[in-house]
Amino acid sequence: MAESPAGRRRGGPAPQTRLDELLEGLQEQVAQVRATRDRVHTLLDAVLAIGSDLDLDVVLRRITESAVTLVDAQYGALGVLGEEGRIRQFITVGMDEDTINAIGHYPEGHGILGLLIREPEPLRLPDLGQHPESVGFPEGHPPMTTFLGAPVRVRDQVFGNLYLTDKRGDAEFDDEDEAVLRTLAAAAGVAIDNARLYDETRRRERWLAASSELTRSLLSGTDTDQVLHQIAATIRRLADAALVTLAVPLTDGDELVIEAADGEGAERVRGLVLPATTLAAKVYHSNERITSSSLSDEPQEGGGSAAQIPLGAGFLLPLGGHEHARGVVQVANLPGGEEFSDATMVMISGFADQAALALEIAEHRREADQLMVLTDRDRIARDLHDLAIQRLFASGLTLNSVVGRVADRPEVAERVQRVVDDLDDTIKTVRTTIYALRERDRSDGRGGLRAKLLAETDQATNTLGFSPALRMTGLLDTDVPDGHAEHLLAVLRETLSNTARHAHATAVEVTAETDGTRLGLRVADNGRGIDPAVTRRSGLDNLRQRATDLGGSLTLTPNQPTGTIVEWTVPLPVQAQA
Repeated sequence: MAESPAGRRRGGPAPQTRLDELLEGLQEQVAQVRATRDRVHTLLDAVLAIGSDLDLDVVLRRITESAVTLVDAQYGALGVLGEEGRIRQFITVGMDEDTINAIGHYPEGHGILGLLIREPEPLRLPDLGQHPESVGFPEGHPPMTTFLGAPVRVRDQVFGNLYLTDKRGDAEFDDEDEAVLRTLAAAAGVAIDNARLYDETRRRERWLAASSELTRSLLSGTDTDQVLHQIAATIRRLADAALVTLAVPLTDGDELVIEAADGEGAERVRGLVLPATTLAAKVYHSNERITSSSLSDEPQEGGGSAAQIPLGAGFLLPLGGHEHARGVVQVANLPGGEEFSDATMVMISGFADQAALALEIAEHRREADQLMVLTDRDRIARDLHDLAIQRLFASGLTLNSVVGRVADRPEVAERVQRVVDDLDDTIKTVRTTIYALRERDRSDGRGGLRAKLLAETDQATNTLGFSPALRMTGLLDTDVPDGHAEHLLAVLRETLSNTARHAHATAVEVTAETDGTRLGLRVADNGRGIDPAVTRRSGLDNLRQRATDLGGSLTLTPNQPTGTIVEWTVPLPVQAQA
């Protein structure tokens, strides 16, 4: 039976509609395939981009920027983990500088960020504010809703975490976004590992070059003080630190003195005496490294460089092996600066051990050279005694016998007698020289000016009620003659006594220094100052007279904001400068 035209019209559109639906579905699949292809290409480009540089900071920045681009997020961050699971570095993308400054400090690892640190697995949230672990945002922080996080592992260890928030278009992060972030995190781990290996290689090269230069300087006879300053400058360069100090023990007692410093505020701490309560003294006696996120907040009873300059993250380690430490190295950044990585601390520890070994080798060499000099002096003294003096004595006896024979010629006899007297004086001079050759440089150096200065300030603690801060710079034990040293100690004793009786101070800073040509003493307190109504100042007159007798001067100036500064300065004699 033939189909009517009306029937054909009623059934005609059905196949066309079905075909259109199939074509639309095919187009959607093609679009999805193209989008997936484009996203894969973008991911591959991102992987190549983050692996194309070996500078770690650049790599970390590129990882964060790539993550934000790939998942189409508004904000992104990479938190690098430090000791005890705390965030020590935080790299952000999507925030301007004003917003970052308004927030203040970076997160420390609480709330959702802390959850991802404790449980390093991918985390996806439609609204992070609704999660039970959420602790909210600090003042000035932009609002955030959707969240996607994933850990970044380097050799099976969690290096840090990627954080992404607010997918654009008010959408939520999906499974595909999570898969992309997982892939990027895996590639990031490889790139970070390569960058760290490269950075470690560069550091090791600098370390070897610095060690070689240090050893060459020491063995070439460079002065030890200059070498210590070279060590401090090298460590600061290797660690990229703000301040490095190197403290060595004093001859007597448990105190140390900062002999070398390099960086911010180095002049303020160089020569500072460190009491036994400071971290440096504890490191010296324990031979153990100490690290701190804020050195100025550590309890040190007012001592140490951290009491003079605000310091942030840093570490202290012994200069030398576990059996015998030659000093203590402090490496620090200013407040707000980055903490030092374990790799940096290990590298500086290795360099410090090598520097201590080089110092010890140089010291043994100097002792051998000194022994050779002393042996040579003994030989010269014997030759002078056995040969020169005997010949001079024989010549004098011969001339004495001639005097009797020329008694009838007074002028000749007088001339011969003068020669005999000159020979006697020459013999005395030679004997004095022999004694000097045998006794010179045999002193063990104990009881020097530095030790006496320390003893004076320690003794003043009883009358002041607190311990004065003491700073000593220059070769005080070798460049200052005994007479000048006694005057300096007397001036210090009188000044501290006056401060205890009249100033009512709560802090006193003593500085003794010499540059080989002048000797100076500076005592600054925060007391009430000198009363202008008091006219009888016999103590100050004595101090001024001591300075005048040595060709120097005494000045008194107000301290800021309160107190007095006493400065006593005298020239050193020429023989002391030599």
